[in-house]
Amino acid sequence: SQGDYTCTFTYSAQGGTNEQWQMIIGVSEDDLLFSCSVWRPQGKSYLFFTQFKAEVRGAKIEHAMAYSQAAVGGQSDVPLKQEEFEITETTVSHREGKFRFELSKLMIVAKTPRDEL
Repeated sequence: SQGDYTCTFTYSAQGGTNEQWQMIIGVSEDDLLFSCSVWRPQGKSYLFFTQFKAEVRGAKIEHAMAYSQAAVGGQSDVPLKQEEFEITETTVSHREGKFRFELSKLMIVAKTPRDEL
């Protein structure tokens, strides 16, 4: 959580031993954007993800992307295919039957509610 904004990442996975993961959340200086990123700094995760869901509270998702491999050592991020996950106003989650069990990075940018004068 940061201020009025919360990001929650829930998942179920098998395998992988002692994988280090990071989560960073932030709010832009003008308080208009809230970002949430979850990833494995070492690049590819060897976890077998059966499901995942990231949820933001206090803001609406503007852009989100999920990757099967995170950039490391000159390699680029490898995005999941669009049919593997779904994005709503407040969540990014796997799509049952389409998701191929690989996840190494998830990025969300959400717009914060703005009070009109």
